[in-house]
Amino acid sequence: MTDRRTLETIAQLVPEGSRVLDLGCGEGALLDHLQRQRGCTGYGIEIADENVLACVKRGVNVIQLNLDQGLSIFDDDTFDVVLQIDTLQHLRNAETMLRETARVGKVGIVAFPNFAHWPNRLSIVRGRMPVTKRLPYQWYDTPNIRVGTFKDFEVLATKNRLTVLDAFGLQDGEVRRMLPNLTASTAVFKFERA
Repeated sequence: MTDRRTLETIAQLVPEGSRVLDLGCGEGALLDHLQRQRGCTGYGIEIADENVLACVKRGVNVIQLNLDQGLSIFDDDTFDVVLQIDTLQHLRNAETMLRETARVGKVGIVAFPNFAHWPNRLSIVRGRMPVTKRLPYQWYDTPNIRVGTFKDFEVLATKNRLTVLDAFGLQDGEVRRMLPNLTASTAVFKFERA
């Protein structure tokens, strides 16, 4: 998620001065922004060598770790906020990692491609898997292991006894609160343990 407006919208959900863990932090752009603009501290978790190097060059603390192995290196409530921005859909153990996010952080924030966005629905009606700006891969070469919708995450949160503090969609960096499952390509949730 490299769009500047999207990055700033997500950053606004993080209280100033928070201790943050960014799961699947990529090149560290969001954590760097949070450190410089919101006085946050913390770590990124990343598996790709080139992204770890980019984080180090940016001055972002990063731990190279495969998230499918869990977060056992962290105690409960170690962080104020745990971010999963464009990470959940890549994980084999998405539900376990969601519970781990709630365990190690007081608040979790997730964002993922919303498969129920209307252009995706139209592609399915036409008999094809969607290829969009937000889901730019063909079905056979996508890094996404799973697809989910805004409504799917609401059900998963309830199942895992998470309290949703805020939920909205993002479309081209703009917040969509009305019909987000239909009108937004990205689903965003802020939650805590119930």
